[in-house]
Amino acid sequence: MLQDRGELDRVEEFVDPDVVDHSLPPGVPGGQEGVRVVLGAIRAGFPDHDAEVIHMVSEGDLVATYKTFTGTQTGDFFGIPATGKKATIRVMDVVRYRDGLIVEHWNVVDFAGLQAQLSAPE
Repeated sequence: MLQDRGELDRVEEFVDPDVVDHSLPPGVPGGQEGVRVVLGAIRAGFPDHDAEVIHMVSEGDLVATYKTFTGTQTGDFFGIPATGKKATIRVMDVVRYRDGLIVEHWNVVDFAGLQAQLSAPE
């Protein structure tokens, strides 16, 4: 499992200032600030979250991962109020690197599955 330590001040160590994220939620700025916003929202909404990498493939400057994301929603997450429910979803990411930094990102997240789990009756 990978654990997010919440060190958003370190984004510039891993992400190019001109990163292009093709998967940003509406209203989220681009560049490193957008990365901080998304990672901060995940951490705020699901502070105990973990990601388990199921598959990882790399070719040239691209790395693709297929992951399971699990966490308990104890905070607001992009407009979804805290539910206290645990959710598990699948996520696919493709990241392009240049000179050791992320310069481009695409992802597919099972938001419908997430919303279904968070709104399901106990």
